Amino acid sequence: MRIQLDSDRYTARRVRELHRAGKTHHESRDAAREEVWRRGRTPAAEPVFVGVTNGEPVRLLYDVEVHPETTP
Repeated sequence: MRIQLDSDRYTARRVRELHRAGKTHHESRDAAREEVWRRGRTPAAEPVFVGVTNGEPVRLLYDVEVHPETTP
């Protein structure tokens, strides 16, 4: 499941830098997981950061594997 989180340019840059360094921005990863739960699905793995949008507002993109038996 692709999750988009609103962000600001500073935070987006920080998340991207951490990702490139092999580290995790825990706040945004946790927010992505919470969004999956909010949508009625169950995460099957940790959210994976995949990028940042170029538009306004800037959004962080995460892919989250979900259990297929949990449907909204």
